[in-house]
Amino acid sequence: MFNDKVAIITGAGGGIGHAVAKELKEKGAKLVLVDVSSEALTELSKDLNLNKDNSILLKADVTKEDNVKYYVDKAVERFGKIDIFINNAGTEGKVSSIVDTNKEDLDFVLNVNVKGVYYGLKYVMTQMIKQKSGSIINTSSVAGFMGSPGLCPYVASKHAVIGITKTAALEAAPYNIRVNAVCPGPVDNRMMRSIEEGSLPGNGDAVKTEFLKLIPLGRYASNEDVSKLILFLASDDSTYITGQAYRVDGGMNAK
Repeated sequence: MFNDKVAIITGAGGGIGHAVAKELKEKGAKLVLVDVSSEALTELSKDLNLNKDNSILLKADVTKEDNVKYYVDKAVERFGKIDIFINNAGTEGKVSSIVDTNKEDLDFVLNVNVKGVYYGLKYVMTQMIKQKSGSIINTSSVAGFMGSPGLCPYVASKHAVIGITKTAALEAAPYNIRVNAVCPGPVDNRMMRSIEEGSLPGNGDAVKTEFLKLIPLGRYASNEDVSKLILFLASDDSTYITGQAYRVDGGMNAK
C-alpha cells in the first residue's frame, strides 16, 4: 500500500510516532524521522532495524522555522518528494491552573504545538503544491474540542491545530493535497503518565481511574489504535476525505 511512498514523521521518537513509523516501514514506505532527541531517534532506528536505503534520521526542533525548513529540504534532497506528512510533534506542558501558569511554560507549549505544526505545513505544503499531491495528518487531541482544568495551554494549542487543519485543507485542495487531523483521547504512553502525575503528584493511578470513568470502552487507547487511523488517512483509501478532525477516544464524545 505504501511501497515507495515518502513519509515525514515529526515527534517520531514518541509513542504514536514510533507506532506510525513501524507500520509504514512494514508497508514499504521510505521514512524521514524527525525528533528533537537524537537518543530517541537512535533507539527508534534500532528497534525498527532501519537502514540508510529506506530512512533518514534528522534531529530538529520544530519550534524553530529554520529547523523545519532543514528537515523538509533534507527529505526532498534524499528522496525527491514528500507523499505523507505526519505532523505529530507535541508536548503536554506542565499541569497548572491559568493563574499559576508562567510565561515560559505557556510559550513552550504554544511554540511546539502551534508554531511547530504551522511551520511544518508551510514548508511541506510548498513541496506538495509543486507535486500536486500529498496527504497531511496533524495530531490534535480530544482537548481540541473541550476544556480540561490544569491544561489550558495544551487545550488552546489543540483547538488551534483543528482550526489550522481546516484552513490548510481549503488552501491545499486545489492542488490535490488532503489535510486532516487525528484527535486522540487518553493514550497509554508517556504523555498520560506525565499528566496523571502532574495532576496529583504521587498518586497518578487515582487520576487514571478517574479518566477511565470518562471512556465508555473502559481503557486508554494504545499507540497502535491511533496509528491505524493515521495510516488510513495517509492512504489512497481516503482520497475524498479532507478538512476533518477525527476523534480516537473510546466513545468519550458519545456521552
